[in-house]
Amino acid sequence: MSPTMATATKNAKLRHNEYYSQQSTFDELYKQSLKGVNFEKLYEKIIDENNILLAYRNIKTNTGSTTKGTDDKTINDIAIMTNEQVVAMVRRRLGKYEPQSVRRVDIPKPNGKLRPLGIPTITDRLIQQCILQVLEPICEAKFHNHSFGFRPNRSTEHAKATMHKMINIQKLHFVVDIDIKGFFDNVDHGKLIKQIWTMGIQDKRLLCIISAMLKAEIEGIGIPNKGTPQGGILSPLLSNIALNELDWWISNQWESFETTHTYTKNDNKIRAIRETSKLKECFIIRYCDDFKIMCRTRDEAERIFIAVRMWLKERLHLEISPGKSKITNLRKKTSEFLGFSIKAVVKGEKRVANSKIKADAVIKIMAKGKELIKRIQKHPTQNNIGIYNSYVLGTQNYYRIATHSNLDFKQIGYYLDYVAGIRWRTIANNKGSPDKVYSEKYKGYDKKKLYINGRIIYPMSCCKTKKAMNFSQKVNNYTTEGRELIHKKIEKVSENEFLFLAKHPIEKQSIEYNDNRISLFSAQCARCRVLGTRLNVNGFCCHHITLIHNGGNDKYQNLVILHPDIDRLIHATESDTVHQLLAKLNLSIEQIEKVNQFRLKVGNNVM
Repeated sequence: MSPTMATATKNAKLRHNEYYSQQSTFDELYKQSLKGVNFEKLYEKIIDENNILLAYRNIKTNTGSTTKGTDDKTINDIAIMTNEQVVAMVRRRLGKYEPQSVRRVDIPKPNGKLRPLGIPTITDRLIQQCILQVLEPICEAKFHNHSFGFRPNRSTEHAKATMHKMINIQKLHFVVDIDIKGFFDNVDHGKLIKQIWTMGIQDKRLLCIISAMLKAEIEGIGIPNKGTPQGGILSPLLSNIALNELDWWISNQWESFETTHTYTKNDNKIRAIRETSKLKECFIIRYCDDFKIMCRTRDEAERIFIAVRMWLKERLHLEISPGKSKITNLRKKTSEFLGFSIKAVVKGEKRVANSKIKADAVIKIMAKGKELIKRIQKHPTQNNIGIYNSYVLGTQNYYRIATHSNLDFKQIGYYLDYVAGIRWRTIANNKGSPDKVYSEKYKGYDKKKLYINGRIIYPMSCCKTKKAMNFSQKVNNYTTEGRELIHKKIEKVSENEFLFLAKHPIEKQSIEYNDNRISLFSAQCARCRVLGTRLNVNGFCCHHITLIHNGGNDKYQNLVILHPDIDRLIHATESDTVHQLLAKLNLSIEQIEKVNQFRLKVGNNVM
């Protein structure tokens, strides 16, 4: 996902919170958690009607929402229910919660092995989302700053940038790699529940529900006694809770160590600690269960390596993989992290981080690209060309933060150009026009343009290096100031309007319809698609472009927000009614054309 798309998604999620008037609730949970408050009554917030409707809104567009669980149902089975039915279902299930069995699916890992995924039923995923929304702000207030995986607004770019900073500025050139054996499969349930309690989540009813989720029967396997199955919506948060204790333990070895002495400058404090203590200077950078511990000397690296291994075994009951866990001197060898190989190289009178796409990732990019080229050769459809172009963009957007990514992409592009030259020699030509994305993305490149069926092919070799940016701790979903840094806060539609719409759904319409009705009211800035005038929150129509009985549905693309008179004009069949509405509205030629387009869609003649 590109940074622009990711930002849009994050902004959308914040907007969803406003749709259902939950932002202030989440903000307060975050604020209280920062103060160390213990939460004993969270269940009521989880089963709140707005929280349940928000959960549906957040999961309905997930790619996994159409994946079937053991009950053979998907999000489409929930979409046809009314708001009241969905809320009642969630409350009924949580009243005496017994999770349904989890579907097990094995997917290939980059190393050729299989990763087991546990896919809960869609109703259990909806329930997990309800819980996640309430727990996330509490946990965000307690998580360490150097934890980047599966957290709001953070990404692999921030983790990599932090490592570069520690190499370039802090001059930490020894890195400890710890590989936990089957982390997700070996999380201790009892220990995890205690860690959740320590985070301040002390609602016993909720803890019983989470405990039941952890012990949900896995189809064909049985009831697990440890582990958090990958595939569950709540699992990433639970994994971060499990390792948050490690983050802070390592941080307290040096970074957040508190001393009774007072110093005017931080440099003086660091110098004094070095001279008067045996503390190990180390800093953790973690992305889920993949983490680095950065040290200044080999002696400190060796000591922290032993200490972490013992701590993981004694505190979290986790073992490490001896063959994959090691200490690396970055001045001599590279260290791999999140798909990159990183080394501290000489530049002038200092050493700086030099990063490339790791070798096996380059091979996999080439192999996948070749596979997509062969698919286009066999079937040169617009869809297959779009898939290839999306693959090129996605690969470039992820790996362009390597300091020498331009060299890697030249190598990859040369290979793919060679393959394409052979396989596309009869279908590719120079006839076509570049699209908007190509014109913006590849501006300044003089590479020969290639077209198939008039559609341009994006060049893998043309990629500009982007500097990895550090994460700003001011960015926060749960503070007003933090949200202003995420997106410009333009209140074209007020929170009170969102609340009114959420509280007054159209009766007998599906939850899909009512949820999209709110989204469209926001997306169209509360303005009629035809007139452009501002609509009253209790005086507008959400119109089906293609009528249900003509094969239409309640999906977002088939709905539009209109002034009531425009809606009546679209559906009017009597000439007198049409003339009366036209006289009243005094439409322009352009507006009449728009109305006629909608009239044809519903089966009426043009005016």
